[in-house]
Amino acid sequence: MKKVNYHTHTCLCQHADGTEMDYVNAALTNHLDVLGFSDHGPFPDDRFGGRMLYSQLDTHLACVRELKDTYQDKLTILAGVEIEFCKDSLAYYQNLLEVRGLDYLLLGQHFFPSLHETISVYDMPSSQLMLDYAYSIKEALETGLFSILAHPDVPFICDIGWDSYTEEACDMIVTAAKDSGTVLELNANGLRRGFGEYKEGERFPYPFKEFWQRAARARLPVVIGSDCHNPRSLWDDAIKTTHSLAQDWGLLLTDTIPLKS
Repeated sequence: MKKVNYHTHTCLCQHADGTEMDYVNAALTNHLDVLGFSDHGPFPDDRFGGRMLYSQLDTHLACVRELKDTYQDKLTILAGVEIEFCKDSLAYYQNLLEVRGLDYLLLGQHFFPSLHETISVYDMPSSQLMLDYAYSIKEALETGLFSILAHPDVPFICDIGWDSYTEEACDMIVTAAKDSGTVLELNANGLRRGFGEYKEGERFPYPFKEFWQRAARARLPVVIGSDCHNPRSLWDDAIKTTHSLAQDWGLLLTDTIPLKS
């Protein structure tokens, strides 16, 4: 299996370190075959936070394409973004793929609608909200615009427990991924956050085993993503441990994703 990473952040997102060139150097040092840039994608109105500005997007993409051409004999470089699904932005996603020529969109649903407010996956007070999170992912994947679903289990960073709501939500996500042919990402960044105390006992915030047991039973394709926020973590011990978890949980690993370009 090739050494790949499709989840890479640069300093442009305002909470990471490293330029595009820094990550290319790290990829070459670690003998990666594929490096996919997927910084937090901006919206034209610069909604949300912790991402590059919309005014920086085209300059970033031009840099990635220049690096792609320069290092094509040594490394496959792809241009993508990690971005949330908002129903008012379908034309924008299509612009990213068809006009700006991105290779893929990585769905990172950090924010989702619930009744009349927007909820952050890092601040979910109850397990019932998992159903709204899952439904927003289902809607996103039904569009066919997203190649990868990033850290689908990230809400378990909140101590919401495992109950009928979270079980139903996880089943909804797995079914939506299967129906749409979307690759799931087993994300290594949760391991870098370290152990914490939860209702289930001591565990990593994510990956969350109960979710991935369902993905294994459904035989869904899974790619491991570093979600690196500095070049040193592009291929580190967290990545190696995540590969071990994937093997222990019987996941169907892949090193390829559907490209839109």
